[in-house]
Amino acid sequence: MTARAWRERVEAVDWDGVRSGLDEVGCALTGPLLSPQEAAEIAALYPDDSRFRSTIDMARYRFGEGQYRYFAEPYPDAVGALKSALYPKLLPIARDWWTRLGRDTPWPNGFGDWLRQCHAAGQTKSTAILLRYGAGDWNALHRDLYGELVFPLQVVVNLSDPGVDHTGGEFLLYEQRPRAQSRGTAVVIPHGHGLVFTTRDRPVCSARGWSAAPVRHGVSVVRSGVRFTLGLVFHDAA
Repeated sequence: MTARAWRERVEAVDWDGVRSGLDEVGCALTGPLLSPQEAAEIAALYPDDSRFRSTIDMARYRFGEGQYRYFAEPYPDAVGALKSALYPKLLPIARDWWTRLGRDTPWPNGFGDWLRQCHAAGQTKSTAILLRYGAGDWNALHRDLYGELVFPLQVVVNLSDPGVDHTGGEFLLYEQRPRAQSRGTAVVIPHGHGLVFTTRDRPVCSARGWSAAPVRHGVSVVRSGVRFTLGLVFHDAA
C-alpha cells in the first residue's frame, strides 16, 4: 500500500472524537488502522530474529510476565507508514496540551525532523514494539520515556481478536489526579484498531488552572489464548 493510502486511512479517523477522549480520560480509540490480514502479517514476524534489535523478558526485569521485541530499522512497511501518517494528526493535540501547561513545544512539523532531533540528542534506537502475551501474562504500569526528548502521545494497535484469540489482556491507564484520588481506565481494543494514549502526563483543569496529571499504562492479566499488540512510540530511545 502506498504512503498516500496509509495517510488516507489515518485521515478517516474521527480526530475530533479522539481529541475529546484524550481530554476526558487520557486515551481514545481510533477505529480500524489495520485489516485482519495486515495485523496477522505483523504478528507473524515475531519469530524472525532479523526483524528485531532487542528482546525483553518482562519477568526478568519485574515488568510483568510475557515478552516484547523492539523492531530494528528499517521497519516493516506498515509499521513505518503508520508512524509517519499518525504523527501529523497527533502533533496539534500535543502542542495544545503543552501550551496549556505553559511548556515549550519542541516538535517540528515533519516526523523525520523530529527523529533527527532525537538522534542529535543521543536517542538513536528504534522504539516500535511487538508484544506477545500468553495465558497468565501481564504488563506492569509504566511509561515509555527512553530519554529527555519525549512525544506526549503514543498508539497501540491490537493485532489479535479479543474474545476469539484471547480473553483478558485489557489495556489499563492509571492517572494520578491533582489533589484527588487516582483514576483507572480499562479498554478492550478491537482487532486491528488503535488506541491513542498519554505517554507521561496530560493537562487537567482545576479551580487553580491547568495542572499536569501523571499517567502510567499497562495490560491486565491475559486469561486465555495469545495476545499480540503493536506499540508505536514517536520518539527514539537513548
